[in-house]
Amino acid sequence: MGTLTVTGRARSMGALFAGVALLNTATVGLSTAATLIVAAGSGPGWSGLPSVANVLGTAAGAFGAGLLLPGHGRRRVLVAGYGVAAAGALVAFAGALTTSLVPLLLGILLVGLGNGGAQLSRYLAADLYPEERRGRALSNVVWAGTVGALAGPALMAPAADVVTGFGWPSLSGPVAVAVLATAGAALAAAFLPRHVPLPPEKPAATVAPARAAGVARPLVAMVAAQLTMVAVMTMTPVQLESHGHGLDVVGWVLSAHLFGMFALAPLSGRIADRWGPRVTVNAGLGVLALSTATALAAPTAHTSGLPVALFLLGYGWNLVFVGGSAQLSRDLAPETRSRVQGTVDAVVWSASALAGLGSGQLFAGGGYALVAVVGGVLALLPLALLASRDGR
Repeated sequence: MGTLTVTGRARSMGALFAGVALLNTATVGLSTAATLIVAAGSGPGWSGLPSVANVLGTAAGAFGAGLLLPGHGRRRVLVAGYGVAAAGALVAFAGALTTSLVPLLLGILLVGLGNGGAQLSRYLAADLYPEERRGRALSNVVWAGTVGALAGPALMAPAADVVTGFGWPSLSGPVAVAVLATAGAALAAAFLPRHVPLPPEKPAATVAPARAAGVARPLVAMVAAQLTMVAVMTMTPVQLESHGHGLDVVGWVLSAHLFGMFALAPLSGRIADRWGPRVTVNAGLGVLALSTATALAAPTAHTSGLPVALFLLGYGWNLVFVGGSAQLSRDLAPETRSRVQGTVDAVVWSASALAGLGSGQLFAGGGYALVAVVGGVLALLPLALLASRDGR
C-alpha cells in the first residue's frame, strides 16, 4: 500500500478543506438569496422551501456518496458531486434571473447533493491519520465552515451590486457567487491524489465488538444535537423580530452562533483525541442543555443572554458533531465505514428538516420558551438513554 507522505497528506487536506469552504460559501449565500426570492414572489409562508430543498439534497447526497466512496474513490466521488452542485447552481441562477420557483428549488436540491459529499469530507480527512490524531484532522475540515459562514454573507452585497450593473435582479448576485464557488470546489477536488495509502487500521477483532455502540451512540447524540440546534436557531430571529429588533441585532446574535458552530472546531478535535469521543459528545450535550437554559432565562436579552445562549448552542453542537464523527471514524470496520457514515449523515440532515418544520409549530403554540424547553429535553435525553444502557 505504501506510506502516505507529508506532501501527499497536505495536498489531500488542502483539497478537502478548500472544497468544504467553497461549498459552504455557496450554500450560505444561495440559501439566503433563495429564501428572500421565494418570500417576495410567493409569500412568507413558502419561504422555508429553499431550506427544505437544501436539507433533503444534502441528506440524499451524503447517503449516495457514502455508497459510492468504497468502489470509486474520494477523488471521483467528490469531483462528480461538486460538478452536480455546479450544475445545480447554474439552474438556480436561471431561476433567480426569472424569479421562477421550480428551477430555483431544483438547483438548490442539486447543490445539496454536492454538499452531501462535502459533509463526508471530514471523514476522508480523518482516514489520512492514525487513530490518535483523527479528531484533530476531521475538526480542521469542520473548521472550513467558518470560511463559508463569513464569506457567504460578506459577498452578498458586492455580488448584488455587480449583477445590477448588467440589469439583472440584485438577488441573482449571491446565486452567481454560488456558481463560481461550486465550480471552484470541483476544481479543488480534482487536485486530490488519485491513490492515497492510508495508515494501518485496528485489527478486525478489535473493531467488531465496538461496532454496534460505535453507531448507536453518535447517531442518537448527533440527531438530538441537530434537532436542538436547528429548532432554537431557527426561531431566534423570529423571537428578536417579535420584540422589535432589526436585522443588525439578528445578525449580531447569529454571528455569535456561527462562531460557536465552526470557529472552535480544532479545540473540539483536540478534546476528542485527548479524552475520547464519548467525553466530547457528553460535554456537547451538556453545553446544549446549558444554552437552552440560558435562552429560557434571558429570552429578550439581545446584548447578553441571547448571544451567549446562541454561542453555547453552536459550540455544544460542534462538540457533539466532532465527537460523534471521531467515534464513527474509529470504531467502524473499513469495508463498511463510508456507507455507515453516509447513512448517519443522511439521518442527521433529515432531522434538520423535521426541526425546521416543527420549531415553527412550537413557537406558535408556546413561544420561544417552549422551543427552549423542548430543545433542552432533546439535549438531555441521549445522556439519560446512554447512561441507562451503560448501567445494565
